[in-house]
Amino acid sequence: MAIVVRIDVELARRKMSVGEFAERVGLTPANVAVLKNGRAKAVRFSTLEAMCRVLECQPGDLLEFVDEKEPADTRAVPGHT
Repeated sequence: MAIVVRIDVELARRKMSVGEFAERVGLTPANVAVLKNGRAKAVRFSTLEAMCRVLECQPGDLLEFVDEKEPADTRAVPGHT
């Protein structure tokens, strides 16, 4: 899939557990796992809004487009030049 979910990165930055995140967003921990593991087929805007509100971030902090046609070793790595 060309969309990579970065929820785990944002949770780690805030030292927030999946359980706490799930409760505050209004999701089950199982549904958070589906999102984190990239198995979700869609995300409602209301859910994305709740995740951003809880994590105090922007949608782009949680979702990243990765061009699958581009070789992995040439992709830009965030924070590296």
